[in-house]
Amino acid sequence: MATIGRPRIYPDLRTQWRERQRRYRKRKQQSLKVYHRSLTHEWATPQAFYDALHAEFHFTLDVAAQPGNAKCARYWTPGEDGLSQPWIGACWCNPLYGKTISLWVAKAYASAQAGATVVCLLPARTDTHWWQRYCLMASEVRFVSGRITFVGASNPAPFPSAVVIFRPIG
Repeated sequence: MATIGRPRIYPDLRTQWRERQRRYRKRKQQSLKVYHRSLTHEWATPQAFYDALHAEFHFTLDVAAQPGNAKCARYWTPGEDGLSQPWIGACWCNPLYGKTISLWVAKAYASAQAGATVVCLLPARTDTHWWQRYCLMASEVRFVSGRITFVGASNPAPFPSAVVIFRPIG
């Protein structure tokens, strides 16, 4: 004989809990996206910020420049592909902050091994693979106090920055 249970007049609590968790995760993802959202990956270095570093390092080459924002008389543009060019001397590198940033940091590290001094302005993303692999091997890392307001931006950057210095060995 089959027993008939009492009809459920309350919704399943597990289903409610799962739905609440799903909504919470979605809200959390949306709120985190603001930290990596931008209409551009190009962040032009403020002149005063660059000038302070130039006084110390005397840069001869800007390896990741746009024609309108190059910081040195000699520079590589995206059309010349700075990643495939030799980096020699004292190099300034403020790369595109997109998916290719790891390639720029790897090139900076390799160029220092070959004898160049490369000073990079980078987002301080210490949890990323490229940071762990290359920036921890740098000669020096200087975390920037506060947030940089890049050229053309009305507000400070939504991320912290660091100056990572790759010097030649020996």
